[in-house]
Amino acid sequence: MPKIAEKLVLETRSNVSAPVLVVGSVAFDNIITPVMTGDRILGGAASFASLAASYFTPVRLVGVVGNDFEDAFIERFRNRGIDLEGLQVDESGPTFFWAGKYHENYNNRETLDTQLNVFEHFRPELPESYCRTPYLMLANIGPDLQIHVLDQLQGRCFVVADTMNLWINNKLDELLSLLKRVDCLAINDSEAIMLTGDRNIISAGWKLLELGPRMAIVKKGENGACLFHPDGYFALPAYPVVNLQDPTGAGDAFGGALAGYLAAVDNTDFKSIKQAMVYATAIASLTVEAFSCDRLESAGPALVEERYRELLQITAP
Repeated sequence: MPKIAEKLVLETRSNVSAPVLVVGSVAFDNIITPVMTGDRILGGAASFASLAASYFTPVRLVGVVGNDFEDAFIERFRNRGIDLEGLQVDESGPTFFWAGKYHENYNNRETLDTQLNVFEHFRPELPESYCRTPYLMLANIGPDLQIHVLDQLQGRCFVVADTMNLWINNKLDELLSLLKRVDCLAINDSEAIMLTGDRNIISAGWKLLELGPRMAIVKKGENGACLFHPDGYFALPAYPVVNLQDPTGAGDAFGGALAGYLAAVDNTDFKSIKQAMVYATAIASLTVEAFSCDRLESAGPALVEERYRELLQITAP
């Protein structure tokens, strides 16, 4: 693996890519799927998002790890050229740990164990050098912590944010406050239904915009993703994956790739968002073909570009 990751060469890319800031969890996972088991593998939303974004532009990672996070895992980020000044190392305990099991159709997942460990007291503090980062991916952490990150930023920043059912149920007021400061909300279909109370995904998507974000992307797993934007609606199928191994982190990789592409072209208009979704879908398809972040790290920009072009062909009339 190269010491500094090769980036995708984008036809519309600006001369100097803007950096993207990724804030979220770094974890160890134990994963059981119908085909394999992975023990103590690299996980966490920020891990997937930052590795995905690194295909496009320089990445700055903010998260926390514990006293059991070996140098070999640190090097996996550094090998992708990710800036780790914002990665806190808390020697008081172990790294956040999650264990889960996927059932036969991969659509149903049960949590077997969650140990927050040092993540329980994580409060993201941005290094001074990060405070003017123009693109931000707020991966899935509490909305109060996401707001704390936004309060530290200086200057204009395009904000992509994710959330989950836990925060919708338990911290709805903070989440609604956050959404008024978000440019792009990227959540899955069940979360969109929970937030809006509307079981029709199309009407739910438009209702998300009434909550504050300038645009919303509803991720539908194997059924693709939908964009709800002031300039229009856009729908994209998933890439037709044959070798499904582990769906963990696919949505996080999608969000990271989306933010990374937008930073690389330094443009957030309707056309750029749609292009970013195609690249993000290609990246997500790679993520599910191996456990952990392994496929994200090994695929290489040529394969990402190949899948991007295949998606364009699939969706062309």
